[in-house]
Amino acid sequence: MERRRTTLLLLFLIFLFSLSVYSLGSKSYYDVLQVPKGASEDQIKRSYRKLALKYHPDKNPGNDEANRKFAEINNAYEVLTDKEKRSIYDRSGEEGLKQHAAGGGGRAGGMNIQDIFNNFFGGGGRAEEEEDKIPQGDDLIVELHASLEDLYMGGSLKVWREKNVIKPAPGKRRCNCRNEVYHRQVAPGMFQQMTEQVCDQCQNVKYEREGYFITVDIEKGMLDGQEVVFYEDGEPIIDGEAGDLKFRIQTAPHDRFRREGNDLHTTVTISLIQALVGFEKTIQHLDEHVVEIGSKGITKPKEVRKFRGEGMPLHLSNKKGDVYVTYEVLFPKSLTGDQKTKLNTVLS
Repeated sequence: MERRRTTLLLLFLIFLFSLSVYSLGSKSYYDVLQVPKGASEDQIKRSYRKLALKYHPDKNPGNDEANRKFAEINNAYEVLTDKEKRSIYDRSGEEGLKQHAAGGGGRAGGMNIQDIFNNFFGGGGRAEEEEDKIPQGDDLIVELHASLEDLYMGGSLKVWREKNVIKPAPGKRRCNCRNEVYHRQVAPGMFQQMTEQVCDQCQNVKYEREGYFITVDIEKGMLDGQEVVFYEDGEPIIDGEAGDLKFRIQTAPHDRFRREGNDLHTTVTISLIQALVGFEKTIQHLDEHVVEIGSKGITKPKEVRKFRGEGMPLHLSNKKGDVYVTYEVLFPKSLTGDQKTKLNTVLS
């Protein structure tokens, strides 16, 4: 009982902390809950449940970082499960929520943190017990090679998915097995405690292989290693929750640009005359807009010039990286005697 009181007090203090730091810094509420912006309420609830179990104070005693994340998760969940607040947040961000609260349109943190846990964990925030009750299938991670064009402008890929699906089968099976304790009298005034496994009878099931297309949305500026998650679309498990299907982004090779983080690198070849007297030249970007890369001065072989703000968009930001152009100078294969004489006259 004392431990439960301590836990509830800690939850309350964390909740107050989440209200005092209402802004989540550079992370959006969707990032905190690890869901896409268009996530359904069911997706948000499932992701919240997994993250809340992971960072619950009972499982992370003395871990300040876990407690901070736990507060962020609850704050984000409270906003994204309220239709009005989510709509305001999508339009105007955190500043819009603050103005809404200041104008009497609702109070920040309107959902009590204990109420949130009552919905998921039966009232006491007993995360470990709840987690033990629900078996979970394996997560499936797929490396997805996305084109630079899709990563620059945003896009989508259709992926064929085959997986095992649980289907009804003839007959019954043992299910929902649990250990029940009872007492047996072995002598007058003497009892022995016994444990017996008790199971229900459920419809039998079988695995069948099914295939279908999945549309994977590629967001602008996604980096290698970021994941697009399809919750509970991983490996199924009987009498439990399926794992998650995760597409891990990798940048596909490109014929003109090479990506390094948020920057792009490309190589442009110019003639020796252009290198000496200057030139006018353009390159076509990933969205087909034109970037002027000409020069009025001398360009040295292997010289690198930066074009600010012409790189990859930063994920979930209006900012962009830079483009770095490396110049290769094309020298003539041979010179005539007259050309050599003229060059000596000009350059000496």
